[in-house]
Formats: sequence, C-alpha cells, structure tokens
Amino acid sequence: MTAFLTVTKIKSFIKKNTVAVVAFFAAVITSIIVPVDKEYLGYFDFKTLTCLFCVLAVVCALKNIRFFYILAKKIVRLFKNARMSVLALVYITFIGSMLIANDMALLTFLPLGYFVLTTTGKEKYMAFTFIMQNIAANLGGMLTPFGNPQNLYLYTKFEIPNLEFMGIMAPHFALSVLLITLCCVFFVKAEPLAVEDDKLSLPLGRTALYLALFALAIAIVFRGIPYQIGLVVIPAVLIFADRRALKAVDYPLLFTFVFFFVFSGNMARIDAVRDFFSALLEKSTLVFSVVSCQFISNVPSAILLSQFTGNYPELLVGVNIGGVGTLIASLASLITFREYTRHNTGRAGYYLAVFSAFNFGFLLILTAFAYFM
Repeated sequence: MTAFLTVTKIKSFIKKNTVAVVAFFAAVITSIIVPVDKEYLGYFDFKTLTCLFCVLAVVCALKNIRFFYILAKKIVRLFKNARMSVLALVYITFIGSMLIANDMALLTFLPLGYFVLTTTGKEKYMAFTFIMQNIAANLGGMLTPFGNPQNLYLYTKFEIPNLEFMGIMAPHFALSVLLITLCCVFFVKAEPLAVEDDKLSLPLGRTALYLALFALAIAIVFRGIPYQIGLVVIPAVLIFADRRALKAVDYPLLFTFVFFFVFSGNMARIDAVRDFFSALLEKSTLVFSVVSCQFISNVPSAILLSQFTGNYPELLVGVNIGGVGTLIASLASLITFREYTRHNTGRAGYYLAVFSAFNFGFLLILTAFAYFM
C-alpha cells in the first residue's frame, strides 16, 4: 500500500511539474557529455533566481490574505453584464501579469473567473474566458521585466535599460491589448448579470507590510537595491509574518531555471551545437525563437538561445509572443488547461480545439507584425 501511494505521488508530481522534470533530465544528460567542472558556477544567474524567488514569495503572502481576489471582485462588481465582466476579468489578468508574473496572475484570477461565471449562470463562456485570461497573462507580462520569467532572465543577462526594454515591447503589447479587446467584444454578448457581495475585508497591517515587501522586490528587479538585501529581508519577514507564503512558492519553477542554466551552459560548450544554433539565429532570431517556444516552452527557449545570440531585442520579442501557440509554449498555458479540466471533466478536447484556434490566430498576427516592423 505504501509503495502504491509513493508511485501515485511521484506520478502526480511529474504530471504537475513536467517541464521541471524534463529540465532535470536534460541537465543530467548534458552533464555526461560535459563533465562537471568549475565553469558550472558561471552558468547560474543568481540575481534572476533571487528576484524570481522574492516576487513569488511576496505574491504568495498577498494571495494568502486574498488581496488580489478582493481587489478583483470590487472591480468586477462595477460592471453589470457578461461582456464587460469578462473584459474586466481578462484585463485584471492582463494587469496582474505585469505586476505578479503570468503564472501567479492565472493562479490568482482563474478561480475568480470560474466563480463569476458559475454563480451567474454563464458557464457557456468558461472556455473562452479561461483562454482569453491565459493569452492575457502570457502577453500582458511582456511589457515589464518581471511580468514573465523569461523577461526577468533576459533583462538581467543583457542588462537591458528599463526604457529600452519597455520601448522594445510597447508596440507588441499595444497590439495584444487591441486583439484581446476585439475578441471579448465580438464573442461575448452584453447579457445582464450580478455578482454577490460576500463582504470580505483586508487586514490593514498585513496588507501594508506585504505591499512594502512587494515594493522592495520590484526595486530589486529594477536594480534600485542589491538583490542580496531582498534575499535576506523578505524571507526573514515572512518567517514571522506568513510562513505559509514561503512554503507556497513555486519551487519547481525555480529549479526549472537551475536545471536549464546547466543544460544551456553545457550546450553552449558543445562546438557542433553552438555552430548550429548560431547559424539559425543569424538568419532570423525572431522567427527561430518563436518556433522554438512551440516545442520547448518560452522560458527554456530564452535561456538556451541567449547563449548563441546577442540580438536581444528580437529574442525578447520572440520568446514573449512565442508564449501563445501550442499548449506547451508557456508554463502558464498548462496551468490554465489544468484549471479548466479540473472544473470541466470530459471537455478537454473541446477546450484544446478552441484554445488552438485562438492561440495560433494570435501567434500568426503578432509574428507577422513583429517580422515586418
């Protein structure tokens, strides 16, 4: 019985953290080809890992006091019909991804979308709303360095100036907002609905403390404060204020970065691989990075391809718009699929069909726009 439970737990872990497991084996295999030596220490971007940990920890603390849930409900309550409520849910996810990263935005706001649609009898919009929230999370995070994990990595690795970073992404961000808005307006009717008021309130002291920690984390991301300070202060405060937040951090995501740092570092030391990728990226960094995301996801694509090109503007755009497309193009898409199928058993095929139609539509439009800019 114990062995059965152990196997079940392992299967469950692999299912939930497939990318991390694949990254681990990729790191192990390449470590056989390139034996471990002192150069391995140079693979790791400790600032990226620290920034990601700090942001995720504070977001978990804010989530534990239902900060984002309460804020979102107040915003949704302002609107009186299905179209405007779906737009509100999508925009909240869009904005949330810029502030708390795309995967955390989805984990925070997908349950709100489910609650709003089920309590108002609008389940028919469930798949569409989840898909738009997913696209909004992937594309909304492109504007800020901390909006997507791959952004944080590239921003740190290439030391991209803040205004230049936002300038690179602004046109693609604006087009994404327009496309998402048009989809919501066209596919959702202005049917009346209402959301019940459950009179939740925020603990003022903890809210102020966690917002201060969040401001500290953002200051570290923008290079205003040394990252070592955040690595000490934020965990120290949360140990006393909310240990659950530290336990709830997405550690598999952090280890995914660690494993891919090893994998990409080793790949860059293999002459045949370096020559192959360099040749492809010289032809079109944008196109190759977009295509790469469809098969190995946007985070590992950013880490791997950054070893072979200095053309960070095209790489940055490519791994952001490449987050839409296939289900594995972004970790966030897998989160959305998991949440939808958990509430709608037997509807996976329908969801994948609708998901693919919208995602590949966005991918083609955004890639063409970026290519001809």
